[in-house]
Amino acid sequence: MTLRVGIVSAAWGAFAHLPAWRALQGVEVTSICTSRQETAEAAAERCQIERPFWDALAMCRDPDIDIVDLGTRPGVRLPMVLEALKHGKHIYNSCPHAPDWAGAKAIDFAWDRNTSKTAVDAFSRYLPAHMQMRSMIEAGNLGKLLGGNCRFNMSLFNRPDKRFPYNWFADGAAGVSALRNFGSHLLYFLCEMLGPVEELVADQTILLKEWEFADGDRMAANNPDYANLILRFASGVRISLQTSWNQPAQEGWTIDMFGTDARLQAVAPSFPTVGDTRLLSGLAGDRADSALQPVELTTPATPHIAMDHISEPAPAYPMALTMQSLVDTVHGKGSPYPDFALALEVERLLEAARISNEERRWVRLAGVD
Repeated sequence: MTLRVGIVSAAWGAFAHLPAWRALQGVEVTSICTSRQETAEAAAERCQIERPFWDALAMCRDPDIDIVDLGTRPGVRLPMVLEALKHGKHIYNSCPHAPDWAGAKAIDFAWDRNTSKTAVDAFSRYLPAHMQMRSMIEAGNLGKLLGGNCRFNMSLFNRPDKRFPYNWFADGAAGVSALRNFGSHLLYFLCEMLGPVEELVADQTILLKEWEFADGDRMAANNPDYANLILRFASGVRISLQTSWNQPAQEGWTIDMFGTDARLQAVAPSFPTVGDTRLLSGLAGDRADSALQPVELTTPATPHIAMDHISEPAPAYPMALTMQSLVDTVHGKGSPYPDFALALEVERLLEAARISNEERRWVRLAGVD
């Protein structure tokens, strides 16, 4: 049975999600949706997609669509997710999963796990560097795991450009922040690799309260652009997490883990992709060369997907692996990863961080409901 997919978004959705879906067997993208008829029809013609939509809710209840790929901003997307769940659609949802904790709980309440199969576009676990890091930690290569730190810092709005398609990040009603958008991608992978978080303490703020464009125009920024967390996992391991979208000369992505015997570090210069995410390692007491050394990566073969780790655009390959996990589950094989159950726990972490920042205290995850 061919699964019919409808995509909301003719920007990133058409650029990255569309080639990922088209790389899968037994899947056909039949519909694309934008907010206006003229842009929807133009996108459908440009992408050679049969059906244009300019009403996303209509797409989410259309009987001839099996999977909806929802790729717009969280505050706009929530009604779409709920409508799709109401009509039993399978869903590939963007990250962050919801605009806030109330939205995440509404999604979970509406989700019928026996009808709608779900996945979230947080694909970092499918990058070879991260898969190998997790395997090495599970195999005991670090000895006893002691702790680590992770950072995700980008330079998006230090010199803002009016043509940049994500200037809506300034909108306080959009359901975004540096922690929600960037930190979530770290949290999905950390929770898979290290298990559940028991408690955390967090600090968030807006460092760049106004964005100044080249022509002198200014825009007020209403969402936190800088966050620091300390996460204490149920295992006892403590991890620090820091993220910002306003760091000049951006650092990019780092996950740095250490134990009694060794250290592992996954790094990427920007948003992590297969081609540019490296894994480094170093041994305790190695006096010969104290610098971290590259680890040779093994990229698993995926003959059932019509692209590989060097395909362009770079994010499409790990997206395709995430999408394939959803498709397999629809066909009764395996479980999608990450799904809405893990998304709820990541949203619980984000709500705990909000409470911690507001009340200036440690927050136990068990108390967030």
